[in-house]
Amino acid sequence: MTPEQTEVWVFVQALNRVWTVEGAPAKLVDYFAPDMIALTPTDRLRREGQADCVAGWTEFVKAATIQRWVEHNPVVLILAQGNAAVVAYDYTIDFVMGGHALCMHGRDLMTLERRANRWWLVADQFSSTPV
Repeated sequence: MTPEQTEVWVFVQALNRVWTVEGAPAKLVDYFAPDMIALTPTDRLRREGQADCVAGWTEFVKAATIQRWVEHNPVVLILAQGNAAVVAYDYTIDFVMGGHALCMHGRDLMTLERRANRWWLVADQFSSTPV
């Protein structure tokens, strides 16, 4: 990866660590743009705005005990003269929910924008990996 790509990938990993390892989804306000949108596999409607997106991640963290999170195969595209990025990666998450241990394999597609010399997540779409 180039230094720019590495910078974006480190941002994404830090964002994921906040909710998966630290269990602190409220800190996502430091990563989610105020106008963020998200398409998730469990919400019928898209999530719109930072507060709605943070609420979605918070609901999951409260309902699940995350035991392992691993990102795989990242691809980082730098666009718009270094002011935007698209990141695709696969993930594995092990968690306990409702007394059941689950292992899920998924994929994530994020769009980021550089605003005031830092990165913000502006759009996220993730789903399980088709078998």
